[in-house]
Amino acid sequence: MATLKSFEELNCWQACRAFRLYVHGLVKRFPKEEQFLMTAQLKDSSRSTTHNFAEGFGRDNAQDNARFCRTSRGSLMEALDQLIASNDEGLISNEELLRGRELFNEARAWLEGYIEYLIKAKSDNM
Repeated sequence: MATLKSFEELNCWQACRAFRLYVHGLVKRFPKEEQFLMTAQLKDSSRSTTHNFAEGFGRDNAQDNARFCRTSRGSLMEALDQLIASNDEGLISNEELLRGRELFNEARAWLEGYIEYLIKAKSDNM
């Protein structure tokens, strides 16, 4: 089996990245008065999905990696809530929210699977 050289090779990180890039494109159109409010919050939470994943990948054991992946999952949930709020406030359309949900669902599924893999790897090492 080939050894991974980078977190960038993992579908999980790639799905979180696709979500982050989508969010980044959306917030570019937000009104200036949202710059330090919803724009900043959405950027931070969506960035945290990939940042925490990458940090966990760099950890020496599966338990630490899984902990950071759980944080990444929490950030993903936070970003979805912020997309819903953005839709409620008329900052994004229903179609944009739907696309965000699709990307969210894909990233969440990959994260859940990877966390399960790490938990199994941890128990196999005991």
